[in-house]
Amino acid sequence: MTESNHSMTIEFILTGFTDEPDLKHLLFVVFFAIYLIIMIGNLGLVVLIYMEHRLHTPMYLFLGNLALMDSFCSCSVTPKMLENFISKDRTISLYECMAQFYFFCFAETVDCFLLAAMAYDRYVAICSPLQYHTRMSVKLCVQMTAGAYIVGNVHSMIHVGLLFRLTFCGSHQINHFFCDMFPLYRLSCVDTYINELVLHIFTGEVLSFTITIVLISYFYILFTVFKMKSKEGRSKALSTCASHFLSVSIFYGSLLFVYVQPSSVKEEDRDIPVAVFYTQVIPLINPFIYSLRNKEVINAVKRIVKNKSQNTLKQISAPVKN
Repeated sequence: MTESNHSMTIEFILTGFTDEPDLKHLLFVVFFAIYLIIMIGNLGLVVLIYMEHRLHTPMYLFLGNLALMDSFCSCSVTPKMLENFISKDRTISLYECMAQFYFFCFAETVDCFLLAAMAYDRYVAICSPLQYHTRMSVKLCVQMTAGAYIVGNVHSMIHVGLLFRLTFCGSHQINHFFCDMFPLYRLSCVDTYINELVLHIFTGEVLSFTITIVLISYFYILFTVFKMKSKEGRSKALSTCASHFLSVSIFYGSLLFVYVQPSSVKEEDRDIPVAVFYTQVIPLINPFIYSLRNKEVINAVKRIVKNKSQNTLKQISAPVKN
């Protein structure tokens, strides 16, 4: 009981990237700029999809939620990281640490299922276009999205619950810029075998299930595309899927590299570089991957800008007419 109470009141120190003052200021500027771009890009995409009725389709429903989760992931990690760049106090309480990991794990798990849902959506659109509206009904899309959020919540709660069984009686210095599982495992005074076992089982199941859906979907997509006689139709189909497959490959590749390998707990030298990739780089590039290569999104932006400018001109000219 004493050990449990002690664990609840401890604070960790996030070492972050560096102790060099000049380099910390430079990194603050860089990551603050990245954070602004992530929030503007992803939340802007969410607002655009909400405002433009032509984008109220299954693909953009999943894309909007993916953008929301990317901004959610960045919000769970980046503000504390930025604070530590300019503050001498780099401590974080146990409860703050667990909350940070919960929200991060939640966003990443939901992303896995949303990417799988998007792959299935593209499979139906390309392989069974005549049945698309029947098979990808609004009800099914809502159920798939809600299921992703439910599984994400349960998955996160399981790991956070198991983190509370650990005690931290030695060093409280986390060699990372946020509270991830493996750095916490290294600080634990008790055996983390159960935590690691549950991690590899549940994370492995989530990744295996969603990656299998993605691979099977794209196998049938490619098979169908290469059977097309029209070069224009073939290039259009490949262009539509290329951006999604690029995002999927980067996202799953980084997660597999960190969370599935059995030796991950011991290898702390790769924690920060890979974590920067899936907490900063992927949320940064996703809006550009899905927007700049998507004519419907670009046209929607043009329509909204045109309508706003026309309304502004009408408001300016109205008093003159009177």
